[in-house]
Amino acid sequence: MILEGHQLTIGYQDRIVGTGLDVKLQKGEVLALLGPNGGGKTTLLKTLLGLLTPKAGEVRLDGAALSARSVRERARLIAYVPQTHVATFAFTVEAVVLMGRTAHGDLFARPTAKDRRVAATMLDRLGIAPLAQRPYTMISGGERQLVLLARALAQEPQFIVLDEPTANLDFGNQGKVMREIRALAGSGLGVLFTTHDPNHALRAADRAYLLRGGERLAEGPVQQILTRERLEALLISTTEIRREIASLTTLGAQTSPVSIHRAPSLVSAFAPPS
Repeated sequence: MILEGHQLTIGYQDRIVGTGLDVKLQKGEVLALLGPNGGGKTTLLKTLLGLLTPKAGEVRLDGAALSARSVRERARLIAYVPQTHVATFAFTVEAVVLMGRTAHGDLFARPTAKDRRVAATMLDRLGIAPLAQRPYTMISGGERQLVLLARALAQEPQFIVLDEPTANLDFGNQGKVMREIRALAGSGLGVLFTTHDPNHALRAADRAYLLRGGERLAEGPVQQILTRERLEALLISTTEIRREIASLTTLGAQTSPVSIHRAPSLVSAFAPPS
């Protein structure tokens, strides 16, 4: 099964964000979407999910138009973890995770024993089972991010799409999420995530897709794509950033891949200005 966008023009009612975009995600692989803020990453994700209608082109799932499938059918196949989520009601953490099970039953039906088992398994998998009875509104931003991931996993999808999945997470939980992304691909799911950090792509992804200003700069195996030359094209071209990239001793030639151990300084280059 393949989730793909073909010759997509993406955007909103009042503006176009990107044109001529082709993207493909197969089951069992991880695709990292990298680019600066405002480059179109989230807009592309929402278009692939069917939350935004493409201005041109088509999103396909298993060779058929995604738009031809019902919302519930899409939810059984594709799960989404947003970058931010505003908590309105004080549902328990367990109740939020159980919401992921509505794709498999009636929206207003009581959770089944299986639903509760799946929710408990996902909470335990992410190490947040002790939070199960806590109000969702009373936990930290990082804990909420893990709860949203658990809710997505409770859908038991074929694909999972994550927008900045490590946002608001401390270093330890960032590692946990990256390991979980690899484990999901290992279990046969297709995983697409956005990130500002080349290290996350190197650690978890099979392929990288570089997007800037709504234009695809490059796509392919992560070790081949994340080169000095391409990162310079992706990042804002300032003397300081060029100096930081040049200081990575593992780069050597322009075609050498960035080392996961040496690239943390690149993170600041993707961050929005203070």
